[in-house]
Formats: sequence, C-alpha cells, structure tokens
Amino acid sequence: MPDTQLILRYAARSDVGRLRAKNDDSAYAGRHLAVVADGMGGHAGGDVASASTVLDLVHLDHGGYAGDAGTVLADEIQTANSLLSELVAANPKLAGMGTTVTALLLNGSKLAFAHIGDSRAYRLRGATFEQMSVDHTFVQRLISEGRLRPEEAETHPHKNVLMRVLGDVDASPELDLTSFDVEEGERWLLCSDGLNYVPHEIVEQTVKGIEDVGECADRLISLTLAAGAPDNVTVVVADIMATDAGDDDVPVASPAAAASITASAAARTPVSSAARAESPASDAPSPRSSDGANDGGASPHAAASPGAADDSGDDGDGGDGGADGADAPPAPPGEPDEPRLEMPTDPNLGAHLSAEVLRRELDSRPHELVGAAAAAAESGSLPSVASRTAARRAAALLTHRATAADVEAEEPETEAEGTRRQFRRWVRLILAAIVAVAILLGLWLGYAWTQTRYYVGASDNRVAIYNGISQTLGPIALSKVASTTDITMSSLPDFQQQRLRAGIPVNSLSEAQEIVALLQSNPQSCLNSPSAAPTPGGSASPSAVPSPSAVPPASPSPAPPPSGSASARPSSSPSPTNPCLGGQ
Repeated sequence: MPDTQLILRYAARSDVGRLRAKNDDSAYAGRHLAVVADGMGGHAGGDVASASTVLDLVHLDHGGYAGDAGTVLADEIQTANSLLSELVAANPKLAGMGTTVTALLLNGSKLAFAHIGDSRAYRLRGATFEQMSVDHTFVQRLISEGRLRPEEAETHPHKNVLMRVLGDVDASPELDLTSFDVEEGERWLLCSDGLNYVPHEIVEQTVKGIEDVGECADRLISLTLAAGAPDNVTVVVADIMATDAGDDDVPVASPAAAASITASAAARTPVSSAARAESPASDAPSPRSSDGANDGGASPHAAASPGAADDSGDDGDGGDGGADGADAPPAPPGEPDEPRLEMPTDPNLGAHLSAEVLRRELDSRPHELVGAAAAAAESGSLPSVASRTAARRAAALLTHRATAADVEAEEPETEAEGTRRQFRRWVRLILAAIVAVAILLGLWLGYAWTQTRYYVGASDNRVAIYNGISQTLGPIALSKVASTTDITMSSLPDFQQQRLRAGIPVNSLSEAQEIVALLQSNPQSCLNSPSAAPTPGGSASPSAVPSPSAVPPASPSPAPPPSGSASARPSSSPSPTNPCLGGQ
C-alpha cells in the first residue's frame, strides 16, 4: 500500500458585502496553505495591504519542510510586514494601512498556525467546534481582564479597535504562533470579521451540517448577506484529507489553463476592486454555484492524476477544458521533474519579479485566490519588488494606476503637490527668518538701552563710574568703566564699600558725578539721591541724615532715650554700621 500524506481540501469565497464600495479582504487556499487577510486603511490602502500580504505568502504552499514550518511561516509574515512599510515609504498616500492575517501551513501531521488581528480560525474535530484564535481587539482585552462580559462585546462602541495588526506602525509585530497535531477528517474555518454578523450557533451548524467545502463556504457567505453584510466577508473552509504521497508532486496545469483558474477564482468574488463595486447585491448569488471549481485542485481527483488540475479548474469555468487541453496537453507521467515546475520558485528572480512571474507562481499549483489579491493578480497591476534576502517572491500591490491615462492624470496633481510643498517650505523659511530678525532686534534694542544707564561702583580698589547696568548676559558684560576717581575703597566706611561693590544705579552721568562728589565731601552720606545731598560745607555729623521726622540731636548723656528712636542712635555710637538702614 503506497504511503499517504495529509493535504487540504479547500474552498475560498469573498464578498464585498452590501455597504462597502470595495473589497479590502484577501484569501488564498491551497493543498498546504490557507490564509485570510482583512485590510484596513480606507480607500487608500486596505486592499493593498491584504493583497500584498497574501500574495507574499503563496510560495509557502508546499510540504516537505525539513525544520519547523511554523518558524518559516512567522518569518514570511514578518517579511510581508516589512514590505508594507516599504510600500508606504514609496507612496506616503498609503500611510496608516494595515491588515490582519490568519494562516495555516500544513506540514506532514503538523499544522502551523499564525495569527494577528481580529480575523478568526475555527476547528471542527469530531463533534467539537471551537475558536482557535484570540481576537487582538480592545474589547477582547477587556473580556480577558474580566472587565467585560462576552455578550456585551458585540454592542461595545470600541469593538472594532484593533490592538495588533501588520502595517507601517510596528516594525516587528507580535504574532500568535502555535502548532497543532492534525487528524484526517477535521475541518478548519478561516474567516474575516465580516462573518461575525452571523450568530455563532448558525456558523457552527453550517460547518457541521454541510459536507462539501464549496457548498459550506457559499452558505456562510449567503448567511452573511442575509444578515445585512455591512462589511466585507471572506471565508476559507479546509478539510484535512489523506492522499498518496506522490500526488503532491504531479505536473500541474499549463500557464494558459492555470490562468483560467486564477480568473475563475477572481470571478467567484462578486466585487473584488473599487472599479467593480456597482451592484454587490445582484452579483451575490450566481457566481458561487460551480461545484467543480470548489474542489478544483483540492479534491481527490485533482490530486490523483497529472491532468486533474486542468479538468477540475475548467469545470468551474463552464467547459473550457477542451481548449486548455489542446493548447497545453498534460505532461507525460514519466517526466515529473518538468523544469516549468521549478522556474516560478527560483530564489534568484530578484528585481525581475513581475505580474507574469507571480502568475506563474500561482499557476504552479492548484489553489483558490479571492478578494483584493485575486483582483490584483487578474489585472496585472503588480509592480516589481526588488530582491531581498528574506523575501524571494513578489508581493502584490493594487496601485490605483492601472492605465497610462491614470498615470498622466496623476502627474499634474503630483507637480501641484510639489509646488505646494515648495511654497510651504519657503513660507516656513521666511517665518523663521522673521522670528530670528525680531529676536536679534530685541536683543540689540535691549543692549542699546543698557548703554544709556550709569552706576557708581568699584574698580581696582577705587570708586569708578560705569556706563551700563551691573549685570552680565552669560559671558557678556553689560557695562564698562566710563571713568575712575581718586577715591580709594579703603578710605570709605564698610557700608559704603558694600554699596559700591553692589553698584549704585543712577539715571545719567551727571547724577553719577554728583554721587562721586558727595563721597569725596562726606563719606558717611547715605547717597540716597543727589538732590538730597548736603552742601559741601555742611556738617559731617550723622545728624545730617535726611528724614522728615528727624529728632534733634540727642544729649551726650549715656542714658538711652525713652522712645528708643533709631534716628538718635547713630549720633551717640561710633560703630561703623550702616546708618542708612531702613531705606535709601
């Protein structure tokens, strides 16, 4: 009995819903890989983010990983995240775009699981249907912390706030990574949050009750549309099945035939881009009735013979098998190592990656591609991506510049934006120059004002007249010596020396000269004001202190006056203390 291996039997469906203008969801399903991505970022980049991420992972759809397939899956998702940052750097209009990712990678009897965001993964094993992913949302965090009941989550005003996504915000986002042992016959459901509008009990009933994966996926989409479908909805239904070990390596469809598979996958998306979003409701029922296409490339018949991929894919397109078979006959059984199988996965494609290369990568294996990723692959709006050590495949991009006319139409806008940026730059420079000039002018005016002021101070142990104020501005002195007198500091009382060292400010040079003259005639003077100074011939007695309530000179008797008047104390004390305390 030949050896067997486990593969996925799959079906992928996506719908724009009844309210959205375009489909920001993307999904891929193959024999070993299933991915769902729900893009965000509005008109600018939700579809770009999901399509780029999904198409950057399609080359993982094969078995035989020698090491841990989960590590490979996680590395490639991180690489897809870095590519989103590069796309934003190249086109700032895409800033803020992001996407969720929920992915399965089957390798032998192990199923690697990676998840970020609020798309979901469910597993049906036996009679048990359970959610295997955890939503990275604000309300789920509240539920996990016990601050919110699960039944309150659907009506919470912040139920759609995501805490973790791929995008240009985090260079290395945290992924939920795990690995499951799989059993033949178990079923997995991957879905975007658009399916959340269908009650969980009905989803469980549908997954359990419908055996065919294509019919199950169609039914889930129909239920979502019946519930109003306010958001895009995407589902991937995948069964674990056993097949002969050699069947995974059989030759696949020729490029012409496989291109029709890609086109049919895009056709099963009622609206896969903004340009085709005219009538979401009317397109919903009809495109999903091709049972043959649901199993194309994933049924046991598709995996059992070299020509099965052609037949199963063509059944879904309504009878094109004859033409495809005539153009590209199946490879002989004796040539399993046809070079065309290896060419799309050449790691040295580098900067030559293009839409055609991506198509050949998709054509190299049975698959279903839906949503924004299918629209990108079908339209060919896939710019080249330079070779990187971590990423050896093209990542798709919906550019919104599909035709030459669109490019020409955008050029004047780009030039206008450049002109506006240049104008704003000049305005900022002019404003900065005006502010700088105002600051310099203020500093100059302030300095000029200081040079109209004078004060009497000390210089080299002599009394001097200074021009300016007795302050410094950092290392810059705001005064200079205007003239030096013959009065020595040591010849003056201590309190006068202290005042001179601190500086006695005056309003003009003449007032400064009057203070100097007063010091020469009466060193004990309080120097309050030149107008209050006594005449040069006046008495040197301390009783000359000006005061409106001066008391007559006290008697030479040593008895202190009863009133303890402060004005009478200097006349009877030879102490050098300042007689001018209390004002100047």
